[in-house]
Amino acid sequence: MLDIALLPGEYAVWRLAAGTALPYALSNGLRGTDVVTVSWTSDGISVICPADRAPVQAVVETAWRCLRVTAPVELADTGSLAALVDPLAEARVSVVTFSTFDTDYLLVPAVRLTEGTAALERAGHRVTG
Repeated sequence: MLDIALLPGEYAVWRLAAGTALPYALSNGLRGTDVVTVSWTSDGISVICPADRAPVQAVVETAWRCLRVTAPVELADTGSLAALVDPLAEARVSVVTFSTFDTDYLLVPAVRLTEGTAALERAGHRVTG
């Protein structure tokens, strides 16, 4: 069983063309629970951030809610992310994941939050927030 916290507010998943500078607003004045992650590839830059930090011109497909595993996750641990993604897949809830050095994060569509958290709880996880 994993303890999972629902972070406040909606999140955006968006992209920039390769070589584009990141907006300063992404890192300026992060609030206590805000999370921003950036991935660079030769195809472009993918960004996940609170929706109110996404640039106006960003293409955002849907609003997402962000869930964070509250206990630190050891890099050598196996199966913890699968234990979260599998119940969501079985419930047919889309998921976007990312990890930091300390823990894992999941994004589910805001319109499917109730179904997503119910699937996680049925799998034995505890969701708070």
